[in-house]
Amino acid sequence: MNHAIEADLDRFDRRIVEELSRDGRMPVTTLAGRVGLTKTPCQTRLKRLVDSGVIRGFRAVVDPSRIGREHVAFVEVKLNDTTEAALSAFNKAVAALTEIEQCHMIAGPFDYLLKVRTRDIASYRRVLGEKISALPHVANTSTYVSMEAVKDTGA
Repeated sequence: MNHAIEADLDRFDRRIVEELSRDGRMPVTTLAGRVGLTKTPCQTRLKRLVDSGVIRGFRAVVDPSRIGREHVAFVEVKLNDTTEAALSAFNKAVAALTEIEQCHMIAGPFDYLLKVRTRDIASYRRVLGEKISALPHVANTSTYVSMEAVKDTGA
C-alpha cells in the first residue's frame, strides 16, 4: 500500500475495510451502522476507497472441494534468465494460467513461488509438465504438496 494513501485512512476508513474484508456483500446501510456513520458519508468513503485502489474489488469465496480444485501444491520456480524482459514474459504467461492461484516473486534461492490448485495429484502432474515447465525461462521447479490448509483467509 502506498504510504501516502495509508496515512489518509482514518478510523472509519479502516473499519470499512475491515468489515468488507469479512463480508463484501454487506449492504451500505448495514456497513454504515457497523462503522458508526450514516449511509451517505459511508457511500462517499467507500467510493473513495475503491477509486484510490485501497479496495481493489469484491469476489466470492468459493469452497475448492465443491468445484473439484482441492489439491494444492506450492511450486518453487527458478528461472534461467532474470532480465526485466524475461521476468515480464514469465509474469504475463503466469497470469494466463487459471490453475495458478497465486504467484510471488521471491528474494532468495529461487525466483518465484506459485500456489497451484487442481483436482488431484494426476491433474497437478499434467499442469506441471505441460504448463508450468513450459513457461518462459523456467530452468527448474520444486513442488511441495499441501496436506491440509490450517489457515486460509483468502485476504
